[in-house]
Amino acid sequence: MKTLGVLGGLGPMATAYFLQLLTQMSDAAADQEHMEIVLYSKPAVPDRTKFIIGESSLDPVPDMVAAGLCLKEIGADLLAIPCITAHYFHRELEEKIGLPVLHAIEDTVSYLQEDHRTKVGILATDGTIKSGLFQDALDRAGIAFLVPDAEDQKGVMDIIYRQIKAGKPVDMALFGRISKKLIRSGAQTVLLACTELSLIKRDHVLPAEYLDVMEVLARRAVLECGRLRSEYQRLGRHTEGADGLRL
Repeated sequence: MKTLGVLGGLGPMATAYFLQLLTQMSDAAADQEHMEIVLYSKPAVPDRTKFIIGESSLDPVPDMVAAGLCLKEIGADLLAIPCITAHYFHRELEEKIGLPVLHAIEDTVSYLQEDHRTKVGILATDGTIKSGLFQDALDRAGIAFLVPDAEDQKGVMDIIYRQIKAGKPVDMALFGRISKKLIRSGAQTVLLACTELSLIKRDHVLPAEYLDVMEVLARRAVLECGRLRSEYQRLGRHTEGADGLRL
């Protein structure tokens, strides 16, 4: 099996959940059958969104490269970064680290094509939205997309930074309102395109309209480095429970 390197800490709780996903997606009957993982959790990496949108001059790439080189030195064969905004630097990171870096955005678009999705909504950080990371990839694949309006995007950022990253409860009413607008405007799928938003899916039962990009990344990592449990061949098919979010 290949050894997976996880460049984590961006943020820490999302990284912890990513490791959980890797474990529960793996088809392993004993400890010894699980994939090999090496982790470097580096929360001190400067904020990716602030750098991308010009609110900070602190370049996050040198810290990410240093962590990636450490992972390479201790035996990682390929890397996963459970931070969608960090994919803005994907090509530069691969070149400077010298290892393949799994691409959550490209894998998500491929998954949407296989699932015959034609229009999706994107919930993500300002950095991901303003850089066009998902929009460009979806456009190349012929998949239409929607993003929240300015007011709703501010709400998404509040959920990510002032609630989840701050360790506070999520305003599920706000989250639901923003999602409903995208669905009512024609989105067949709403992408949880920030790994902090993945934690909402961890803690709440969400309907099938949501696709968690971190689940896509974890699924790809297990396919590359281990054996995937059969129930994870398809994602985002969760049924609504009594405490579930209604769209």
